[in-house]
Amino acid sequence: MFKKILPILGLSLLIFSCDSSKKTTADLLVFNADVYTVDSSFSAAEAFAVKDGKFLEIGSAESLKDKYDFKQELNVNGKAVFPGFIDAHTHFYRLGLQQQKVDLTGTKSFSEVVQKIVDFQKERNLDFITGRGWDQNDWDIKEFPTKDTLDILFPDTPIAITRIDGHALLANQAALDKANITASTKTSGGEIEVKDGKLTGILIDNPMDLVQKAQLEPTTQENIAALLEAQKICFSYGLTTVDDAGLDRSTIELIDSLQQAGTLKMRVYAMISNTPENLDYYLDKDPLKTDRLNVRSVKFYGDGALGSRGAALKKEYSDKHEHFGALLSPVKDFKETAIRIANSKFQMNTHAIGDSANGLVLKTYDSLLKSDPNRRWRVEHAQVIDSVDFKYFSKNIIPSVQPTHATSDMYWAEDRLGAKRIKGAYAFKKLLDVAGIVSLGTDFPVEEVSPFYTFYAAVARKDLQQYPEGGYRVEEALSREQTLRGMTIWAAYSNFEEDEKGSIEAGKFADFVILDKDIMKVNEDEIPNIEVLQTYINGEKVY
Repeated sequence: MFKKILPILGLSLLIFSCDSSKKTTADLLVFNADVYTVDSSFSAAEAFAVKDGKFLEIGSAESLKDKYDFKQELNVNGKAVFPGFIDAHTHFYRLGLQQQKVDLTGTKSFSEVVQKIVDFQKERNLDFITGRGWDQNDWDIKEFPTKDTLDILFPDTPIAITRIDGHALLANQAALDKANITASTKTSGGEIEVKDGKLTGILIDNPMDLVQKAQLEPTTQENIAALLEAQKICFSYGLTTVDDAGLDRSTIELIDSLQQAGTLKMRVYAMISNTPENLDYYLDKDPLKTDRLNVRSVKFYGDGALGSRGAALKKEYSDKHEHFGALLSPVKDFKETAIRIANSKFQMNTHAIGDSANGLVLKTYDSLLKSDPNRRWRVEHAQVIDSVDFKYFSKNIIPSVQPTHATSDMYWAEDRLGAKRIKGAYAFKKLLDVAGIVSLGTDFPVEEVSPFYTFYAAVARKDLQQYPEGGYRVEEALSREQTLRGMTIWAAYSNFEEDEKGSIEAGKFADFVILDKDIMKVNEDEIPNIEVLQTYINGEKVY
């Protein structure tokens, strides 16, 4: 009997040994997870394998362990796991620089602004004080401040502090003198505010450049520190790709060098700033693409911001008679630039807030892209749209919107636009219905970095104090699935990167985030308080 059994037993051991030897080695198993893959069917999974920085296979822990030997296993104890978040509209580099400036966000009066500047200067003792974040709409006196107090306190130290939206600036007399600005200085594409023949210190849009050019340029070390500080902040919020809306060649090349050195791990979709030098250098070339950097788009500023009444409207502002805002470039220049980009391999991403600016951008895009259905040009903000212009949006003319703008502006937006026009503003659901896609971002540091605030604003249409009850114009809210797609796979699509990121699927970069609460299931008003437990890029833990 033993003679008959032993050969069979030996054969079974041989088969087991052969199966074991055929196992593939993989780097990481993530299991006991509630995985939202965000694939085309929005499927769920319990585990996935990572090898060489990419997702290898998605399935169950049992099936994956049968096939692979893992160098590392990560039990996430039932937590929700998502693709790494993509912020489709940021000022990543500027966020880092802002850490080196006086932070004026959240100030409730101009007196508080002044006190912050005084305290900051006591600590830093700078030759030129800069800051950002004030918003007169948050003050009891909802008017632009003037430079008088700063002139008294800082008669010899230039001060330039930028409004939260980046489209208005207050400069004291020392800064105006340094920039050679007088009450008679001529400008276009904005305003140098003069009252009773005197400068108030307020500059809107293009004239701001005069003061900013008079400031000392950051050193290379300061720029490196800014990028690394921005990366640290973003990783803590689960961001693995950021679209930086407007960078010069020198900053792009610094980002590339830091990424190549392994110091900067963040993936960056870089929109080049619309300057003659940048366009001349890039547009005749192929886009620059590495695993972490994608340079294939141009950022163009169409108009200003609604909060500073710089957004270009078709009819006058409801709260300022005979004022229409302004385009920041002549129509001729915009159209010539659009034609030049259309003749290149680059994407055009145009900032457009007002309905007049949006109308111009949409019609120009439509005329140039009819014969080329895969250019994916973007309208950044797409904030106020005339009802006759929604039809132009598509997967080739993509609305790139920032949900927190709606909840930041809702207190005063109708004052600017009136009851009729407001129906076409912050209309995220309507944009999705016509385009089939919305790319979601924050516009940080104009808004907070947190993608959870983005999610909450899109789904609940409330501010962080849970106002208003029931949500602001909730007919324009997005579902949780739509919002998650807008922060992942749709954002990737708007970057021409949907085949490499934006979902947890085999072959894509292993960028993922583990949250302390499930954003798809948690009570709506708990969404802003969700925290990131871990962030991974290429299967490497970066937070």
